[in-house]
Amino acid sequence: MPGGAPARATLSSEAALDQHHGRAEGRGRVSESLFDILGPVMIGPSSSHTAGAVRLGLLTRAIAGGMPQRAKILLHGSFAATGTGHGTDLALVAGLLGMHPDDPRIVDAFAIADREGLVFEIRQIDLGSLHPNSARFEVERDGDELVVEGASVGGAQVRLTRIGEFEVEANGRLPLLLVEHADRPGEIARVSALIAEDGANIAEMRVSRTRRGAEALMLIETDTPLSDAALSAIAQSPGVTRIRRVPAV
Repeated sequence: MPGGAPARATLSSEAALDQHHGRAEGRGRVSESLFDILGPVMIGPSSSHTAGAVRLGLLTRAIAGGMPQRAKILLHGSFAATGTGHGTDLALVAGLLGMHPDDPRIVDAFAIADREGLVFEIRQIDLGSLHPNSARFEVERDGDELVVEGASVGGAQVRLTRIGEFEVEANGRLPLLLVEHADRPGEIARVSALIAEDGANIAEMRVSRTRRGAEALMLIETDTPLSDAALSAIAQSPGVTRIRRVPAV
């Protein structure tokens, strides 16, 4: 990929095989769309190593609140073994820069990062039993440090597995609200009520905590984005320490 013209694909054979034969990991879907079977419009040779990698970078950027100034990107498993040949390194940086999988500038991501002020390094890491197409981002934005881990599971689909100290599960296909809060009775009910008052439907909610009675994290996927007023009300809710809005990517 580096040094050559980008390959534009409207159909990923890898994605089609993974999705049609059920080899992509994660929980099964009730139904599959044509996109799930055929794969994405994308730049690069691989839906998992390139398009999925871009989406992991995009999600990390959104969780951080924008482009980080510094990033250490750690590649695990197949990402580490074959990522350079598939352009995974370029794709992960491109996502941090705000590019999408069909952006022709992906091949120039390193040079653009230099111009935009993103200082990055890419290394290998052993993340144990995590999916082989996994990456760990250690980023810094305006003095705020953040760790995000995730995997590209086939067909440009991704799964976040860690945000900060919390184990998570999210795929980025719907608007996502991250709510850090005290682990005590009533917090989930209050936030859910505020979302309902905003007219939004909760598609899925998961809660992760470090230990009982300590800090917890709500991951709330909604069918539509929440209004600024709802976000402000949630941020001011008793027990809530921080919220992050993550658009669908």
